Amino acid sequence: MDLKIVGGDLAKAKTPCLILGVFDKHKLSGPAEAADAASDGAVTALLGKGELDGGKGWLMAYDIPGIAAERVLLLGLGKRKECNRAAFIKALGTAFGRLAEARVAKALLALPKEADDYLGVRAAALKAAQSAYRYERTKAPKKDAPVLLAELDIWVDKPARDAAERAVAHAAGIAEGVALARELGNLPGNLCTPTYLAERALALADEHTALSTEILDEDAMRELGMGSLLSVSRGSREPAKLIKMTYQGGDDAAKPIVLVGKGLTFDAGGISIKPAADMDEMKYDMAGGASVFGAVLAAVRMQLPINLIGVVPASENLPDGAANKPGDVVTSMSGQTIEILNTDAEGRLILCDALTYVERFEPALVLDMATLTGACIVALGKHPSGLFTPDDKLAKELADAGDAADDRVWRLPLWEDYQQQLDSNFADMANIGGRDAGAVTAACFLSRFTKAYRWAHLDIAGTAWVSGKEKGSTGRPVPLLAEVLIRESGVETTG
Repeated sequence: MDLKIVGGDLAKAKTPCLILGVFDKHKLSGPAEAADAASDGAVTALLGKGELDGGKGWLMAYDIPGIAAERVLLLGLGKRKECNRAAFIKALGTAFGRLAEARVAKALLALPKEADDYLGVRAAALKAAQSAYRYERTKAPKKDAPVLLAELDIWVDKPARDAAERAVAHAAGIAEGVALARELGNLPGNLCTPTYLAERALALADEHTALSTEILDEDAMRELGMGSLLSVSRGSREPAKLIKMTYQGGDDAAKPIVLVGKGLTFDAGGISIKPAADMDEMKYDMAGGASVFGAVLAAVRMQLPINLIGVVPASENLPDGAANKPGDVVTSMSGQTIEILNTDAEGRLILCDALTYVERFEPALVLDMATLTGACIVALGKHPSGLFTPDDKLAKELADAGDAADDRVWRLPLWEDYQQQLDSNFADMANIGGRDAGAVTAACFLSRFTKAYRWAHLDIAGTAWVSGKEKGSTGRPVPLLAEVLIRESGVETTG
């Protein structure tokens, strides 16, 4: 999508559609007031006919006198005092949907002062770009499909121009990352295999000189002692891959941030097989890995002055004569042994070896993302991702970044009290901790492999995709990760 910041006289702007905000009781946003003045009160007159009384919804008007735009979309923003960034972006979803139905491919958005800052501009631009995503890799486009928005100009007041330009540039990079994560997630498991992910990582490195990729095959992982990870791939004909993507945007001496994402390209549960209903959605079990791809691409496109390493352990989890069996004991790269009580708790088995592997990079911070537990959905629903970390300061930093990116997290406990649920009579630990607090004990399991560095775990089982009629990948938590990387890089966003 072509995103651009513009200024000047709104009334003279030639565009297929000018989007203006209106609050409840027909109170106009600043740009709408300017348009109303230029039209000699035509905007107010339209509203006086009873439209948008509650401050929600939209009204499309054509050929307004004094306005050069072909049409004006008046967008209800609700009560002015309640119009925070999240509410504004939600309203924009309505606007972009209406543009698609009206087959409008280019528009001009005039931001109200409530959203006229770096984060507001970035969120609006990102929302526009995300509205233009459509999955078509394995299906023919519908002949009557809505037109995708191809160009969006964003009007801001002159004092906010510099921050707005930076916001749009960042939004474009984040949007590319989100789109990549969504596309990888939406691909079926017979196409998006561990080998495919490895090839896609290599292709990204070919496309971007600042990025390099290394792929470890099963022999290399065996030499490293990754017995836990390799135990999962034994039940599949698809060989496992450990994907390492390195972006060197900072000083050579600067310690990297490391992102680790679960890359289960399909999870049938192994011998502890899942129920048949909705099992197709287990192609999304690699959403953590997809978000690493997306965050790395976003950092590259934003040219952040930061060193970043993305690691994706990729495998399938299928039932087979060679697959893990309940009761098996495997040895992880860390040397700790694991009794496998449930083969469907495999994500932690591939993540633990990847988390041990990244110690060698002496990271400043490690974040892992995984569609790890249904228990997290039970606890939090599908709005925030679950956050686990023993570091209070890091927890607040991630929560603040999530709020800023409208990609929220909620912290759950990681208390020592829960560790005993992982006790095993036959190994150093079991891979499940029983029925109670399943998301917590999964995080406790991972914590045993992260003692050497600052670490947090994101359980994205509830946020990585949506089900039902609108089934598809969300691209989360790429916006959160991008916000974290922007903050860690020290890039100025307010000036």
